[in-house]
Amino acid sequence: MTDKIPAARARLTPRRILILALFSAGVALALTLILGNLMPAQATQCDPQEALGQKIGDVATGELAALTGTGEGRGYADMAFKDASGAPKTIADFAGKALLVNFWASWCVPCRAEMPALDALAAKYNSENFEVLPINLDIGEGGLEKAQAFLDEGQFQHLPLYADSTFSAFERLKRDAVAIGLPATLLLDAKGCELAVLQGPAEWDTPDGHKVIEALIEG
Repeated sequence: MTDKIPAARARLTPRRILILALFSAGVALALTLILGNLMPAQATQCDPQEALGQKIGDVATGELAALTGTGEGRGYADMAFKDASGAPKTIADFAGKALLVNFWASWCVPCRAEMPALDALAAKYNSENFEVLPINLDIGEGGLEKAQAFLDEGQFQHLPLYADSTFSAFERLKRDAVAIGLPATLLLDAKGCELAVLQGPAEWDTPDGHKVIEALIEG
């Protein structure tokens, strides 16, 4: 028994230790790549912009008092949805513009009540520097048709139909505790980075709403 112990230890030569270390590193790298491909993509990270988030939050008074300035570093450039023709889109397609991203559904009464103000806001401020971006969440058969019928009925000329019938974009907000119900609104900078969040409807086409949008555009 005692004669075998030195022999067992002798087998762990520096060369063998190096080989084992390289093998372990290779296994770890392979597992990292496999898991990286299988796991869902994580939220894009942005540089924190707390001062700008606070600036927007500070002017959010009156009708916009429920708006919360954030700027904590959450990014949505990779958030995916589709246009009315079914073509894929992401927030990155609107790079260079500050965005008001509003999540809505035709069955959501507060959402419907908010749309006229959003349409008026878009008419006033949409430009090469800013855009109101509504994302519809009517899921199931006929969801897009219901959403388009509502927009047509209201004659909202400045609110195009974008939609996420998978609901995955909003699930992302729920998972990150950004929003819990509809309507919900994100204010994003020109790189798709979150600056403020509003849970619930607001009277956007008011002096209070205008102050918030102007602060967002000014940056």
